[in-house]
This record gives sequence, C-alpha cells and structure tokens, in this order.
Amino acid sequence: MFYVPTRRPFGGRFASTARRALCAAAVRLLDHLGPAALPAAVELAPAVLPAPVVAEPAPVAAPVLFAVDELPPLEVIDAAAVAFDRAGEAARVADRGKRKARKLLDLLPDGVYGRVTVERVQSAKQTPDLDRIRADYARAGLGEVPMRDVAPALRVTIAVAEPMLAVAA
Repeated sequence: MFYVPTRRPFGGRFASTARRALCAAAVRLLDHLGPAALPAAVELAPAVLPAPVVAEPAPVAAPVLFAVDELPPLEVIDAAAVAFDRAGEAARVADRGKRKARKLLDLLPDGVYGRVTVERVQSAKQTPDLDRIRADYARAGLGEVPMRDVAPALRVTIAVAEPMLAVAA
C-alpha cells in the first residue's frame, strides 16, 4: 500500500500560520525596542546566561523493507522497475517540453493573445529565508543553523537482458 499525503485541516494550517506571524511580530518588536526596553530584572550579565541548547535533530526513520521471505516475485519487481523507468523518462520529456515553451512565454508581457491569457501570479509556496534565519541565529548567539540531510533518492538500474539460447534436451 502506498502512502498518500493528505492536506492538514484548516485549523492546523491556520494555527501554524498564526504562530509564525506572532513570532515574526515579536522578533520585529524586540528588534525595534532594543535592549533598553527590557526591565532591569530581566537583563542578565553575560556570564550568568546559560549556554544555548542545541536540539539534536530527530533521526530519519529508515523505510520498512521486505524481509527475505516476504519478497515479491521477480516478475513483479521487474514490472515495477520498468514502470518507474518509463515514468521517469516521461517526466524528463515533459520537463524538456515545458522549458522549451517557457522560453517564449517568459518573454511575453501580461495580456491576452488570442485564446491564451498570460499573467504572472504570486505563488502560494513558501520556503524558509535562510539568510534571515542565519542573521537571527547570529544576533541571538546561537551558532550555526541546524541542518539535516534529505531523504535518500531511489535509483533503479535495469540491466540489458541477455538473449536466451535454446538448449536442446
């Protein structure tokens, strides 16, 4: 059975967005106010401050693999590898076609061209601003930004089938 990612419910998305916005506002406010805005009781001598705590990243869970006695037949494995290879090739062909078409479309200003409308819209995707995160870590004296490795990539190589020789019995 394959894992199908599902979208988080609206409440979960709203809560994480609200949390990010609140943290960003708090950082901006503290940057604006500076250290003079802190009460004297909060200000600590640098020798009293504890060393920053660096959380160890959670280990990446290894995928659950088949046991030797649970392996599917070789024909099923071969069919899956061929399907994987064909899908990858189809994706590469599609990407090449999109890049070729995009060379022209990227040069067009927004507008209507016959039945085609070209416009640029803001993407809903977001990515962490690593330069800002590094600056925040440096300002807070937390050292380097913790990073973790990405999941390993699946590489499938299909050997060329050797012709079978008929052997007379």
